[in-house]
Amino acid sequence: MKSFGPMRTALFVPGSRPDLVDEAVKSGADAIIVDLEDAVALSEKIEARPKVRKKILEHGNKQMIVRVNGLDSGLIKADLEEVVVYGLECIMVPKVESKDHIREIDRLLLAVEKERGMEPGGIAIIPLIESAMAVENAFEIVSERTNPARLVTVAFGAADYTLDMGIEITRDGAELLYPRSRVTIACRAAGVEPPLDTPFMIDLNDLEALKADARRAKQLGFQGKLCVHSDQIEPCHEIFSPTEEEILYAERVIRAFDAAEAKGTAAIEVDGNFIDYPVVKKARRVLNLAKTTAD
Repeated sequence: MKSFGPMRTALFVPGSRPDLVDEAVKSGADAIIVDLEDAVALSEKIEARPKVRKKILEHGNKQMIVRVNGLDSGLIKADLEEVVVYGLECIMVPKVESKDHIREIDRLLLAVEKERGMEPGGIAIIPLIESAMAVENAFEIVSERTNPARLVTVAFGAADYTLDMGIEITRDGAELLYPRSRVTIACRAAGVEPPLDTPFMIDLNDLEALKADARRAKQLGFQGKLCVHSDQIEPCHEIFSPTEEEILYAERVIRAFDAAEAKGTAAIEVDGNFIDYPVVKKARRVLNLAKTTAD
């Protein structure tokens, strides 16, 4: 399975619109999610599959993800048979609710990979956590280890989650605090990459509200955000990238700590803050993120 870089943004684009896929590739998003599920009408799903396949082959040098239809749709097997080609690195699977679902997705992928003569486990998966059951089973889902390993991280989907719960999404996102927290903690506890947060869809023109929502997600431990419009990319990159102040502070921490450690000290003070190994580890993470997102 390929190692994925930081995903501050992953932009959804309908699989039935090849022209929009081409535009999305030029958008600057860290990843492109070509959608065969919600963004494609049921009457167009069969016709959309070869279009998606063609775009994967054309843009194989980009970080392309295909959101296939869910396990309960009766469509996922045919989706995989069409879109699993050389150049596809990852699929996103909606409505994953248990470790058994992870196993079933792995089984379906192994069958297609074997049929195509592809490396087993070469296609990664990002499950969507978007129901009460999925939130309840978040740690079970992210802890499931297939052989070869496939799960990169998970993404949280608030639209289906709130539909399942019978509640409304609000601007301050108070109703999402618990599921967001549970998903990020599950990923950290299981040792997988931080998750991707739900798209902000209340008002696509309100970029300040989007930034506020992204800040809440970052504070809870998400690495980035799913996007439904190209205008959301730059604000999310701003939020999920280290600031110049954070980078300079991280550099000061590492310089001071390395000098102190060379003298036999592992606990120091920088700018009035207590510094020890966990703080230094976080500082190194900030610099690594700054480097990889600047490349």
